[in-house]
Amino acid sequence: MDDWFELAVETSSEAVEAVSNFLIEAGAAGIQIEDAADFQRGSQSKTGVWFDPDSVPHRTTGAAVKGYFASSLHPSELMTRLQAEVDQLPSFGLAKGSGKISVVNIAQADWANAWKKYYHPLRITRYLTIVPAWLDYTPQQDGEQVIKLDPDMAFGTGSHPTTALMLRLLEAVIRGGETMIDVGTGSGILAVAARRLGVAHVLATDVDEVAVANAEANLALNPDDQIDVIANDLLTGIEQPVDLVAANILANVLTPLIPQVASRLKPHGSFLLSGIYREKAAAIKATLAANGFKVRSEWQEGDWVAIVAGHAEEADA
Repeated sequence: MDDWFELAVETSSEAVEAVSNFLIEAGAAGIQIEDAADFQRGSQSKTGVWFDPDSVPHRTTGAAVKGYFASSLHPSELMTRLQAEVDQLPSFGLAKGSGKISVVNIAQADWANAWKKYYHPLRITRYLTIVPAWLDYTPQQDGEQVIKLDPDMAFGTGSHPTTALMLRLLEAVIRGGETMIDVGTGSGILAVAARRLGVAHVLATDVDEVAVANAEANLALNPDDQIDVIANDLLTGIEQPVDLVAANILANVLTPLIPQVASRLKPHGSFLLSGIYREKAAAIKATLAANGFKVRSEWQEGDWVAIVAGHAEEADA
């Protein structure tokens, strides 16, 4: 008998994180994502050589999210559950793509390491390079900050435009010595990057216990005693104001978060938002304005938008 089976969901780039979460909540022991959006920029090989995404075969539209499940589970039951969840994506404002779900049996040895071939050292900004934990890498210039990452089952490897945009926002905004909350920390990549760029302390939160555990594992790869990771529902119960609030999460989650941020952001602080599909950007900006925020800058990569906002009554930073 095969050790595992794979459930693959054909969907849109904007729904990748939501579908990944569906699979994890259903009991997936691992996730593999094949997303056309990940091939919109080059990266570096493990030896530092530039990697051209057009040099390898890859999908050009949409995404496939694959979850790996123990053979003791029942594929038909999981497919029924997942199909119902995928069919609800439009109600969250997310295109579901074809929404087709398929299943194949697969031996554990075939998937445990196969997904790793999709990851390379990735130079995101002038100073930040994301390196898979299983690769060796030598910095290519002075000041380059290397972040070791094992994406495992959580989100935020740096390859997706939403994470890359947020990392660039952090580099543009951080001046050094700030306090920060990373809402929906996922892999923990933003918390680690913020510290490397000079933030004094980061509180990283995620409602998903699996993501919290994964973030803690990645922190072990990048030891830092000024990052605290907790399971928490957005900013509920967190009252201490900070200089920076960063949230790389879906637009439908950003909407209830925005009203919470106003009282937790210090004067002249910055609210950084990513994970916004372009069609949702106007609604997010309207919600920001309704809650006393002014957009300072707006960044875009492909179909994704990221925003830096601050208290509306203050002059632009």
